[in-house]
Amino acid sequence: MADTYNYRVRDRAGKLVTGSLVADSETLVLQRLREMGYTPLDVQQEKKKVGQMKITLRPGHVKMKELSVFCRQFATMVNSGLPILRALAILADQTESEELAKVIEKVRMDVEQGASLSGAMEKHPKAFNDLFVAMVKSGETGGVLDDVLLRLADMIEKEVKLRGKIKSAMTYPVAVVCLVALIMSAMLFFVVPQFKSIYAQLGGTLPLPTRVLLMMSDGMKKYWYIVIVVSVSLTIAFKRYKKTDQGRFQVDAVKLKVPVFGPLFHKTALSRFSSTLGMLLKSGVPILQALDIVADTVNNKVISRAVVDTQGAVRQGESIARPLAKHPVFPPMVVQMLSVGEETGQIDTMLSKVAEFYNDEVEAQVDALTSLIEPLLIAVIGGCVGASVVALYMPMFNIIKLIPSS
Repeated sequence: MADTYNYRVRDRAGKLVTGSLVADSETLVLQRLREMGYTPLDVQQEKKKVGQMKITLRPGHVKMKELSVFCRQFATMVNSGLPILRALAILADQTESEELAKVIEKVRMDVEQGASLSGAMEKHPKAFNDLFVAMVKSGETGGVLDDVLLRLADMIEKEVKLRGKIKSAMTYPVAVVCLVALIMSAMLFFVVPQFKSIYAQLGGTLPLPTRVLLMMSDGMKKYWYIVIVVSVSLTIAFKRYKKTDQGRFQVDAVKLKVPVFGPLFHKTALSRFSSTLGMLLKSGVPILQALDIVADTVNNKVISRAVVDTQGAVRQGESIARPLAKHPVFPPMVVQMLSVGEETGQIDTMLSKVAEFYNDEVEAQVDALTSLIEPLLIAVIGGCVGASVVALYMPMFNIIKLIPSS
């Protein structure tokens, strides 16, 4: 198990430098410091504090922004002629992410023992997915690792930007739905029971909307724990169903057809498909392997199944465009662009243009949704709260009939 070692060293200029490294032994720390160009003066294992326990919610997972910075820095070092082992040692030392530092150190140790860089990264799928590993492998094979790393950095940054835009479009509706649920719960628990006692004294028959609201309030007050248990159970059951192949396919199919947000999800998936496949082909990854990676990383089971079907057709000697045209999830424009790319031998260029087109479409649709959703959600809030208020006050409009005659 790796431990933390504190060190004091001198650099090439004779300046005293202190810091800490994570490694399996003191010998490895000394070796790594020398590779970094330092002269070790003192290395001591950091003592663990009693009772101190650090909890990592997602061990081995690395944020995409941190991975992008890692790619750019790694590419710069490789392009400068720095040996891979030394570059990895420096990156592990200077990264702010502890999880990424641990992963890089393990990769460095595997490479030091004779493994390829892509082979070492493949052991850490939570940090480096299939797409990342395949790209690095193609860069190693072609001797253009620095170019491949820069492409990966660009792709990751675009993905982060795209996810950020989608999250910004989804955050407001989710917040409003939670607010409506909170307001309705407060009304059912505290406001409606006050009216119930008033109506009970008046007698008479209440309007149907009022009776329904009172029944909902009684049910919430008496069986609130059942509502919570059922809600949690349904959530867990849905998540488990979503993890199955059929469940994931059904959920993704519904996401593509849902009003307002369906086209946004569709265009996002097409953008991811085009950019990933284009970059893999541009980096020299074989077409069958590229399609296999895209099917795993496109993040939509409907498109994934279409890609797998296309892969089978390509394996039998067909083109890419023809089998894709059989799947309605791919618009004619994408199929035609691919067909032209096959005819001209520029599939990667055409895919890059398709990705740029859908990226622009996503940005435009997110901006449009932001301006459209606000009045719609205000109407939803007003409708829910207004309907409840009207249901409560309907008996008041006929209050004379409810008051018993003397």
